[in-house]
Amino acid sequence: MKNMLNEFKDFINKGNLVALAIAFLMATAFAPVVGAFANGVIMNLIAAIFGKPNFDSIVIGVGDADLLVGTVLTALVNFLIVAAVCFFLVKAYDRWTKKEEEAAGPTEVELLTEIRDSLRNR
Repeated sequence: MKNMLNEFKDFINKGNLVALAIAFLMATAFAPVVGAFANGVIMNLIAAIFGKPNFDSIVIGVGDADLLVGTVLTALVNFLIVAAVCFFLVKAYDRWTKKEEEAAGPTEVELLTEIRDSLRNR
């Protein structure tokens, strides 16, 4: 039993499972913000331009059935908004972490100079 608990502990700590769980919780909390932006800002801009808050009224009649093309277009616009927000967040995060990494350590030239100096002193 104790061995199984240790294996479970190793499983949780392996592969950044905790970081993945935190990312999932953050994404769940961030989804309403993106949804509010999409529905409250972008779709209202679409309503100002086209006169309707979404494309759901676009329907193509085929025989006795209706193809709900507008629903697909609305979902596609929402997806593109979410994808754009995620793209800009990742881009900003990469820029932020890159600056920290560059400032964190010595440059390549400084490392090579240090290695050269240590080899001379031998």
